[in-house]
Amino acid sequence: MNAYRPQVDDLVYDEATRKVGRVMGREGSRYQLRPPGGGREWDAYGPLRPATAAEKLSAGVALTNARSRGEAP
Repeated sequence: MNAYRPQVDDLVYDEATRKVGRVMGREGSRYQLRPPGGGREWDAYGPLRPATAAEKLSAGVALTNARSRGEAP
């Protein structure tokens, strides 16, 4: 079985936090993820998997809504 190994800039789904994030880096077994539109990074210890098209779309809609409320740049 091939384990998924995310690369920097990949959009992934963090199953522990149930959030979509962009891979910013890796340190040991932990990945640093950031919301797609920017914001505070979080450490993900896995499992991670590629974000589906629906998850990417949902994250984009959430970002657009936050921008319209003045909560995101």
